[in-house]
Amino acid sequence: MRTQNGQEPCTCLKSKAVETEILKSLNSIEEEFIGNLKFQGIEELVNSLKMIHDFALYHTDLCFDTPEKIALFNLKFLWEGLEQLGKS
Repeated sequence: MRTQNGQEPCTCLKSKAVETEILKSLNSIEEEFIGNLKFQGIEELVNSLKMIHDFALYHTDLCFDTPEKIALFNLKFLWEGLEQLGKS
């Protein structure tokens, strides 16, 4: 919604409030882990996970049974979650 002078209110304050509320619900280990992810560089971690996934799937002669397929799916799930975290 626009203000009287035609400007829109800053949504960054709202997102900071939401982020603060989420951080309050985390325990100290979870909070430290997320901080370490951000410090390391989420984009770099995503690229690393994709590389490992692709090497395992496309560049090996290994046979994949159910546990290996689940592990590869878990890698994909992890990098997609990290991508969403990086966007926020």
